[in-house]
Amino acid sequence: MGLAQCLAAAFLFLLLLGLTTGQRLVTVQQGPLYRVRGSHVTLWCKVSGYQGPAEQNFQWSIYLPSAPEREVQIVSTVDPSFPYAIYTQRVRGRGIFVERLQGDAVLLHITELQERDAGQYECHTPNTDERYLGSYSAKTNLTVIPDTLSASMAAQALSHMEGDVVELTCEVSKSTAQHTHLSVGWYLLQGGGEHRAKEILTLSKDFILKPGPSYEQRFLEGDVQLNKVGNTTYKLVIRGVKQSDQGQLYCEAAEWIEDPDGTWKDISCKQTQRTRLAVLSQGRNLSVDITAAEPSLSEGDTLQLSCVVGAPKSSNFKVIWLLNDMEVAGVDPHGVLIWEEEYEERAKLGQLRAFKPSNTVYVLTISEVGLEDKGTYQCSVSEMKTPGDLHSIQTVVSSGIQVDVKPIESHMRLSVSTSTPRVTAGDALVLHCEVQGATGPVSLRWWHLPPRHPGRRELVAAVERDGALSLGSAYQDGRARGSLRVHKESSGTFTLVIPSTLDEEDGGQYRCEATQWARGRSWTGKGEAAVTVSSMGLGLHATLRSRIATVTYGQSFELFCQVDASYALEEVPLSVQWLFQPSPPKGPLHQLVQVLPNGTVVWGTAQPRFQGKAQLAKTDTSFRLHIHSALPANEGTYQCEVKVWRRNVLPLGEPAASTSSNAVGIKVMLPESKLQVATKDSSVEIASGNAAIECRIVFARNNSQFAVTWYLLPPLADTEPLQIIRANYSSILEYGSEFSSPAQKSRFLNQRVSSNIFQLQILSADLGDRGSYYCVVEEWLWLVDGWYKLGEGTSGRTTLKFKLTERELPMEKTNRSISAREGQEATLPCRLQAALPPGSRLSATWFQVTGSGRDSALLALRHDGSVEYPEERRAARLLLRRPSAGDFSLTLSSVERGDAGAYYCQLQEWQQQGEGKDWAVQALACSGYTQLSIIPPESTVLSRICSSPPLLNFILYLPLVLILLLVFAVFCWYCKFRKSKKSNSTGWMMELEGNEEAKKI
Repeated sequence: MGLAQCLAAAFLFLLLLGLTTGQRLVTVQQGPLYRVRGSHVTLWCKVSGYQGPAEQNFQWSIYLPSAPEREVQIVSTVDPSFPYAIYTQRVRGRGIFVERLQGDAVLLHITELQERDAGQYECHTPNTDERYLGSYSAKTNLTVIPDTLSASMAAQALSHMEGDVVELTCEVSKSTAQHTHLSVGWYLLQGGGEHRAKEILTLSKDFILKPGPSYEQRFLEGDVQLNKVGNTTYKLVIRGVKQSDQGQLYCEAAEWIEDPDGTWKDISCKQTQRTRLAVLSQGRNLSVDITAAEPSLSEGDTLQLSCVVGAPKSSNFKVIWLLNDMEVAGVDPHGVLIWEEEYEERAKLGQLRAFKPSNTVYVLTISEVGLEDKGTYQCSVSEMKTPGDLHSIQTVVSSGIQVDVKPIESHMRLSVSTSTPRVTAGDALVLHCEVQGATGPVSLRWWHLPPRHPGRRELVAAVERDGALSLGSAYQDGRARGSLRVHKESSGTFTLVIPSTLDEEDGGQYRCEATQWARGRSWTGKGEAAVTVSSMGLGLHATLRSRIATVTYGQSFELFCQVDASYALEEVPLSVQWLFQPSPPKGPLHQLVQVLPNGTVVWGTAQPRFQGKAQLAKTDTSFRLHIHSALPANEGTYQCEVKVWRRNVLPLGEPAASTSSNAVGIKVMLPESKLQVATKDSSVEIASGNAAIECRIVFARNNSQFAVTWYLLPPLADTEPLQIIRANYSSILEYGSEFSSPAQKSRFLNQRVSSNIFQLQILSADLGDRGSYYCVVEEWLWLVDGWYKLGEGTSGRTTLKFKLTERELPMEKTNRSISAREGQEATLPCRLQAALPPGSRLSATWFQVTGSGRDSALLALRHDGSVEYPEERRAARLLLRRPSAGDFSLTLSSVERGDAGAYYCQLQEWQQQGEGKDWAVQALACSGYTQLSIIPPESTVLSRICSSPPLLNFILYLPLVLILLLVFAVFCWYCKFRKSKKSNSTGWMMELEGNEEAKKI
């Protein structure tokens, strides 16, 4: 290979190498990450494949959930002015900082995580390459969760002899929503805390027991154990306790979470209070040791002293507690407690306690210690021969333990200031109350001192020691001044924000009172700041107009809302709300869209399609609403409502002023209907069986849908048309009241036989179906947001006739009237007066004449012997008894008032046209009409008499009783007269007996 070829190959290699290494890549710790509030959080970021200096710069930003598209800058390794204002103080105070691991890798530290730190973090590296190639930033999500981990163990002082068993319990719990693990460990601190704590035994997050190095052998032998005895209780057991075990023991719990990269991170760690353990040697001589759970106290704390007696066998001890060589209390060998006189009162109040938990341990506790309780404490132990012996074998006084009690002093300092000394009505008030030097919980009170009412003060807000916020009565309604806020800065500054001032009365002095609480005592500081509030006069008027009032479907239109005021509208926040009421009206006007002072557009829910069709604009003092491609849903009444709000306040609560414009009506014209329906009258004649009525559309739009409604006009000229069936544009059926029974629904069917022809099918037509039929066709069109009716057309009438046969059946055609009492039965006659030819069969149909003009079929006996009941509600009361072959009389049982009316029957003769062929009607006839009258159920005079009060009955019905007695007397006379004149009046009696009315009498 020549020199030129070598150089070319080398150049190509370097070029490829440059392309590969010049591909910049920024990587950040994989998310989502979950960290607890208040913890120290780190996020790593590194860059590779870069050109330029070995030390790269990094910039960290956050995208908050409330504004995911807005970048908020936090900290930079190169630009000190990079942080936004909300992060400047934390960055300067090293609450947030960047640690450089190496030139191209850093850690972002957040020393005390806050809830507002949740969001999407972006790590960006400014370009140092000759050209842009690769990625320059990466993002990860951080979620802030509450710290729910707790670990507790009561502080105590224990003394044990060598070889005893020591048991300590630790309560550990968590309520984190995410999946986390716990680790629980026990530690021993010796030498006053200057040495590192020794690990005794730990239950790891992986549920593995791990002993410390100095306890490994004793763990293997089973002398050191950690047991979980409940959901939250962990117990440490040390058997055969040694001198090396004495010191301060405590429990430490940690909560762990698995990050997306598979590593486990401890997100919270809690330590309990410490237990002092003293281990005494098993010597022969009497020994006494005194310990204190906490020798350095403050006023109000609790002091606990333990006196441990070391003796091989004896158990008869007398113990005396000493403070500065003066006796405090004593316990005799019988366990009787004796207090010195000056301590008796405190003992009765429960502030002093002395007890004996075991034969060798004596405990003295003093709650709410005061300055008089500090000094040197000792315990004197005397070994007695017997419990009743007054002489001791030996007495040992313990070495003294110094207890210090520090007085509580308040160094609280308070200063009050405001960043809004002069404001205009509607502006916000911001007041600061800085509390320094407080050593305990602080409660806060904000007071307003009105300028026109000297000596009067109104509570604005109060913050209790536990952080609970309460508002004064004049500030509880957030609609007036907005939602008041009181928050505490990390520096101890409490900030009060009143979002909106009302008028000059909100000016004057604002006083802050801070109270520090500690050990039942309190200290209060006060400070004031003055503010001035100027009023703002408002006058407002709005006018709504439109260039056109009637628009065609698909045409656009505009509405203009002109606002006038007595001041410059540019200086005040304005909101406009467009209101709309559809036509015809369906209640009050509802919100169409609202534009808030900050430009936010809020669309109403009543007309969701307006959002995609409406365009909003503002020019100076005019608001414009432009509606594109008008739809029928846009037809109605429009109105605009303009509100003026106090500055620096969102439109919440009551506005400073508002006005509504006049209403403007907009009408939307639908596309013209092209529907034409055939209107020529016709007739259909059948002998029996099915009938088909036709409805024809002559012309219509190609994309239209049709709703068809069929009507029947009964033969009587003065009756109204009856709706049979309606099929809407979606083919959903709706039957008229006369045709809603299941039997009628099965006989009347609507069919679309072609694109422009509809048919009404009448199955098993009978005389009750006679009349004129017609259809009403509606043309419907889909117009973007729904179906709209463009027009309708009515067809010509088709008369349904029944063809009369050449031969008529011989039937009784006499019209008659019958009556039946309600609840009884009635028989309606229908008889054939001649025999049928061989091979013939009869069918019979009973009809009732209804007020609608259409005869209603009640019962149909087919030629094949089957029976149908078109009116199922009366089927159980209808019966054909058929006493003979030609008798088709109908019996109606349990008659009701609604059964009254005219009835008739139709008989048809059927013959088969040949073997295996259909049956055809050969003759038919109708009976005469039978008028049925219903008599109400009879009621007796006696029942009416018995149902009234006795005296009233006698008075009311006495005339009726006399009349009945008179009639009875006349009847008896008549019978006697008849008997005596029987032979002389034979002809007259025969005539009387032949009269039907006389028979009834």
